[in-house]
Amino acid sequence: MADALTHPDPARVAGVVLTPGAGADRDHPTLRALEEALAPLPVLRLNFPNRDRGKAGPERAEVAIPFLHERVTQWADELGVGTDRIVVGGRSFGGRMSSIAVAQGLHVAGLLLLSYPLHPPGRPDDLRIDHLPQVSVPVLAVSGATDPYGSPDELARHLATITGPLSLVTVPGTHGPPDAPVVAAVTAWLGR
Repeated sequence: MADALTHPDPARVAGVVLTPGAGADRDHPTLRALEEALAPLPVLRLNFPNRDRGKAGPERAEVAIPFLHERVTQWADELGVGTDRIVVGGRSFGGRMSSIAVAQGLHVAGLLLLSYPLHPPGRPDDLRIDHLPQVSVPVLAVSGATDPYGSPDELARHLATITGPLSLVTVPGTHGPPDAPVVAAVTAWLGR
């Protein structure tokens, strides 16, 4: 099920930065599938610093968020554009860290939340939403219909606090939905 897609201006998007979930790296199949589908649009798939140091598990937010600011700014400079022409986001933890970076002032064209971890499984009161009202850019959230990190109804209710235009797409699957419907939602949202 998809809401009417409200998206960034496709002509202005100069690149996409994608980040992985807590237990994955930049080579996660969904991130690779997105890079392939979005070509020739430049895509930068990033590891968080802990992964590059050979450590598993999530990066600390106090490291991940400044890292995203720095890398997005650096890459925009390399492309010869402002960060306001870059879309950022990622899977699960990567999308969450990207959303916090945007809420804290990273100026971008749009935000991708793939399998956003609204709350830990089985703990619907432990919400990760305090920063969302500060997100004012176009947002695409794609989530599996049976994702234990947030049901479609929970996501619709809590992501509604985002002040930018929100498109919420529910696809078959759980926290790791099949790549094809995720890629289709992202490419449609980006006008590709």
